[in-house]
Amino acid sequence: MAPLEIALELTPRARFDVIDVRQRAADVHPDALAPYRRCLYASGHTTAGYLPQSLAARLTANAQGLRPYLELFRSVFPEGAGYLHDRLELRSELPPEQREVEPANADSHLAFMGSGLHACVTYNARRPGPVFFVDLDGTNQGIPRRRVTTLVGYNREIHVARTTLRVPVSGHPIDAVNLKEPRLGLYEQLTDFVSKHDVEKGRVRLELASGEQFASLTINEYETLLMRHDLVDVLHNPLRFAKQQARNAWNDPRAVPFKAIGYAKYDFVRTLNQLVETLGLQASRIEQILARALEVPASRFLRMHRSVNLPVSDRQTPGRGAMVVGTYQTPILVQWRSAPGEVREVNVVLTRFL
Repeated sequence: MAPLEIALELTPRARFDVIDVRQRAADVHPDALAPYRRCLYASGHTTAGYLPQSLAARLTANAQGLRPYLELFRSVFPEGAGYLHDRLELRSELPPEQREVEPANADSHLAFMGSGLHACVTYNARRPGPVFFVDLDGTNQGIPRRRVTTLVGYNREIHVARTTLRVPVSGHPIDAVNLKEPRLGLYEQLTDFVSKHDVEKGRVRLELASGEQFASLTINEYETLLMRHDLVDVLHNPLRFAKQQARNAWNDPRAVPFKAIGYAKYDFVRTLNQLVETLGLQASRIEQILARALEVPASRFLRMHRSVNLPVSDRQTPGRGAMVVGTYQTPILVQWRSAPGEVREVNVVLTRFL
C-alpha cells in the first residue's frame, strides 16, 4: 500500500490553542489513515507544531496535562516583554505595509523552541489517543490565522542515503547559524542530496554528530533580531524576559507574593507546581529538569533538540520528491559554547516511506 498524504486546514480559536489533528483528520477523511501503522505530522509554521509522541503521551495521560506544561513556557516567555523582534520599526526586511499587520510574536517563537515543539514528527498510529497541533500564535488582533498541517500515513520506512554537513560557526560562544544562508551553500547541498535519490514520500533527518556538544538544532524563522538578540538573551538567562515583564510589579508589594525571591522565579515555580500537581508527577524527571531553570543556563533547561526532521514529498511535482518547508521555516543550528575549529558536523539521513 502506497503512503497517503493529506493536508488539513485548521482554524485556531485563540492565540494559544490546542487542536486534536487526529480527530480532525478522522472527521474530514473517515478511515483514510486507518490502514497505516505510522503517521508523519508536519506543520509549515514557526510558532505552531507538535510534541514528540513519547512526551505528548505522558502529558496527555491526564486530560488536563498538556496545557499546564505549555503554560510553563509561556510564563517564561510572556507576551510583550520587550523583545527586539517585536520592535517592528527596526525590522528593515519588512516593507512598510507589512509592518502594519505583522504580529508581535517573539514570545511564541521562543516558547516553540524552548518547550520542545517540532515542525515535523512521526507517531506510531497504533497507539490510541489524540495528536495535538499546538498553536502559540493562532490569532492576530483577534483574527484567526490560516494554519495548514500535513499528514502522511505509511507502514514502514527504509534508509536510502546518508551524508554529513560541515557547518561553519563563529568563534563566539553563543551563535545561531541559518542553514539556508545562501553563502554557506548547505541547503543547496541538501537539495541536491535529496534530488539524487528516488524518494517520493519520506523525510530528511538532520542530527548533530555524536561528538558535538553544547549545541542544538531547531526549525524556525531566522530573523536577525530574534536569533541574534532575543535568543542570545535567553541562552544567557532563561528568565530574562519573565523578569522584564515583571518590572512594573516590583513597586507594588501586594501584587507579587514572596517578592524577595523575585517575581519571575515565583511565577515560574507557581506554574511548575501547577503542572506537577495536575500530572501527579511528584519529583518526576520533568519536574527535576524544569526546576533547573532557577539555577543553570538555558542549555540545560530548554528542551532544545539534537535532531530535526524535514518532510520529503512529491506533492508539487508528482513522482519527484523534494524537501517541504514553510515560507518562513529554516533549519537553524544553535550553540552556547564555541566549537573547536569553528566547525560543527551535522549528519543527514534520507528515508523513504513505504
